[in-house]
Amino acid sequence: MPVFEYKGKTIAGAPVQGTMKANKKEDLERILRQNRILVKSITKKAPDIQIKFGTGIKKVDISRFTRQFATMIGAGLPMVQCLEILATQMENKELAKIVNQVRDGVQGGATLSDALSRHPKVFDQLYTNMVEAGEIGGALDAILVRLAVYREKADQLIRKVKGAMVYPSVVAVVATGVTIGMLVFIVPTFAKMFGGVGAELPTPTKIVLDISHFLKSNFLYMMIGTIGALVAFFWWKKTPGGALLFDKFLIRTPVFGNLVRKSSIARFSRTLGTLLSSGVSILEALEITAKTAGNLVVAKAINKSVLAIAEGDTITGPLKETGVFPPMVTQMIGVGEKTGGLDEMLGKIADFYDEEVDEAVSALTSVIEPIIIVIMGAIIGGILIAMYLPMFDIIGKF
Repeated sequence: MPVFEYKGKTIAGAPVQGTMKANKKEDLERILRQNRILVKSITKKAPDIQIKFGTGIKKVDISRFTRQFATMIGAGLPMVQCLEILATQMENKELAKIVNQVRDGVQGGATLSDALSRHPKVFDQLYTNMVEAGEIGGALDAILVRLAVYREKADQLIRKVKGAMVYPSVVAVVATGVTIGMLVFIVPTFAKMFGGVGAELPTPTKIVLDISHFLKSNFLYMMIGTIGALVAFFWWKKTPGGALLFDKFLIRTPVFGNLVRKSSIARFSRTLGTLLSSGVSILEALEITAKTAGNLVVAKAINKSVLAIAEGDTITGPLKETGVFPPMVTQMIGVGEKTGGLDEMLGKIADFYDEEVDEAVSALTSVIEPIIIVIMGAIIGGILIAMYLPMFDIIGKF
């Protein structure tokens, strides 16, 4: 949809200008007249040609915007004024630009949900559907508060999972770098020294020297091969079949799989419960939850539930079949369905599994830390011992 720039004035004579999307110039002119704006000029805006990686907008920026917007709407300020104030005060210029466009859309007669839906990379389907439900039900302030709470808890969950992987990843990278550095730079120095002695070298020393020679001779090829393998892996992971297989592998791994499973259940419960409590229909809520599940195994189970409900069945059956959801979760969901309090029951499940994620993070850190230290110590210690064994033999001969 093209973007137009317009200039005009209100009935009171105050000048106004802005940008708005419309199918054609005449449609925009009609919208402006409906809003009592006397049009002076309308010109089609040239498209911005920009090369960007992502939107440049963090999840925490959207969460902060939602919380502030909810507070201002709850205080009784007009929507357009709220958006204008928020755009002015924002540190993130990209988000400020989008909020200004949302303001222009609302000012031009669009609903808030429609104006937000024009920016799907920033405001996803879950966000716009909840806002739409709030607008229809006349409880936009309450829905925005609920949405702010949801986003804050969802962001916190993501940070916990990512935080659990930072320490092991850093230690593993450092250990690999130290090992390669020793084999490429330090071990060759010992090789020259042993070559001058002319004595028979122990087997462990020969193995380390052979590995060092191989790395030094083929380092460039190994780097290219590693980069190629990573590119191929990420390409495969983006394919539907590859993504599903990778998610199945993640959820079944001995230690990390427990954390992935619990975080997926917490996210599913929080998302579905928030949508249902906001007035979104069960089928639409499940479809949105499947798209935002973060794990294709869970998404597949949710999509099966959509089909089951459409045929008059409950959602508990398909969830049981996956093996992802523990019996306690499916039983609580079943009770919630029967009592008519599914949204409340899902909220309790989400709160419970948020705590479970905390425990899983602690357990993961406590298990992985000693394993990495032992492996790193064994590799580096083994290299050092292999290098000093010939010295012991030489000293023993004297």
